[in-house]
Amino acid sequence: MTAILRPDADDLKLIGYYLGKVLLGLGLLQLVPLATALALGEWNSASAFAIGAAIAILAWALSDGLLATRRPLSWAHGMVIVALAWLLGPVFTAVPMYLSGRFTDPVHALFESMSALTTTGMSVIHDLDHTPVSEDLFRHLLQIAGGLGIIIVVLSVFAAGGARITTLYVSEARDERVLPNIIRTARFIFQVASTLFVAGTTALVIALMATGFTFPRAVYHGANLFFASFATGGFSVMQSSIIYYHSATVELLVGLIMIAGTLSFGLHLALWRGDPRDVLRHLETRTLTVTTSLLFALLCIGLVRAGSYDTVEALLRKGLFTMVSAASSTGHQVNVGDTYLYDWGLLAPAAIVGAMAIGGMASSTAGGIKALRVGITFKSLTHEIRRILLPESALVVTTYYAGKRRVLRDESARAATTVLLLFIASYLLGIITALAYGELDLTQAIFEAVSVGSNIGVSIGVVNPGMPDGLALVYILQMWLGRLEFVAAFALLGYLFSLARGRARA
Repeated sequence: MTAILRPDADDLKLIGYYLGKVLLGLGLLQLVPLATALALGEWNSASAFAIGAAIAILAWALSDGLLATRRPLSWAHGMVIVALAWLLGPVFTAVPMYLSGRFTDPVHALFESMSALTTTGMSVIHDLDHTPVSEDLFRHLLQIAGGLGIIIVVLSVFAAGGARITTLYVSEARDERVLPNIIRTARFIFQVASTLFVAGTTALVIALMATGFTFPRAVYHGANLFFASFATGGFSVMQSSIIYYHSATVELLVGLIMIAGTLSFGLHLALWRGDPRDVLRHLETRTLTVTTSLLFALLCIGLVRAGSYDTVEALLRKGLFTMVSAASSTGHQVNVGDTYLYDWGLLAPAAIVGAMAIGGMASSTAGGIKALRVGITFKSLTHEIRRILLPESALVVTTYYAGKRRVLRDESARAATTVLLLFIASYLLGIITALAYGELDLTQAIFEAVSVGSNIGVSIGVVNPGMPDGLALVYILQMWLGRLEFVAAFALLGYLFSLARGRARA
């Protein structure tokens, strides 16, 4: 693609070839729950996964046989491939979900799949408490695959050469490589995830067994809790989420894993190398610390004013966990959804909405606007104030630390502000659509739209198995845009427009 304005047949071939590799990865992923279903005698689930895996792998075989190419990827190719992958991936993984019979229609199955892969973590599944083990495992595997970046995960294994997939890494809203080579970056991410998986799951298993869980059940719950927490996805094994465990220790461990998930992999590398100073002086660390602390203070004030809890311990425990869950973009809950509407007043939910909008760090598993953009926007604001107050002859230079000392440039400030405004536009779309159905008040509409649009997952109860398909489709669009952080989505729209225009001229 010499330019996105002039796509041709070779461009379509290249895009289809790489999309096939992504579908292969998702097809192979379904073999894990398929094997689980066969081992446990969950025959209906096994047939659903067999069909789903076969369709995805067949699609790859066709693309590999008909579209194989060794052409390098351009920036435009990468943007289009990633945008399409995050559309096709949920469509193909929704197939076994719908065939399982646990969703009222294909739209709800697609919602569940998109929610998993974008690590939003909202669910419309019927009777989650009695969902077969294999189906529940699949939902959690999709979360961890989506959180770690299914595009990078697949292509680092199946594509040759790190340089080819650099554009895909950037397109997937990863701001910069952790290591100079993309393959090494992907392997480091796997290394971090694997190490934390062993440590986190072991700790959770011990904590769960202390509450009376048998060892096999503790392993199952512990592993899925880790997947959902580190991927900042928030799916749960039980309908009542973290409330089910009635354990402060489990909540503490889950909270620590959520924080690990919201850290950028660049900061994980700094910790891995024993350089905590790099973490402490990073703009994102400072931004997230300040914003979360201020919002938590507002949350506590709101809960006290509303008289939500009888004891300080309950207020701090419920409030702090919910704030960490929102700020990390995980979505685990220790409150029933309508608690936020009826028992928390207005100030406390507003604080949670603020945390959900900001989200976690760039180049992490977290969603939201991202602390880096919020920090840059604030730096830009203070820069302009200083420029106005100082004499015209004064040279105003604003710097910040993000891996290295950087000078704040106009293009960085514009980019951060643009994405922030686009997120707000996404929230407004969700709010207006929810209100159009006439059954929700403004608090519900705002809370849910921000949670969905930022890929958070904390729910006030709007998302449920009875949700209208029209609202579900808008939320699906919000999740997709939020995961891509808009750039790749707009690149795809531009590509489709230029393709249609070219055909019209022909």
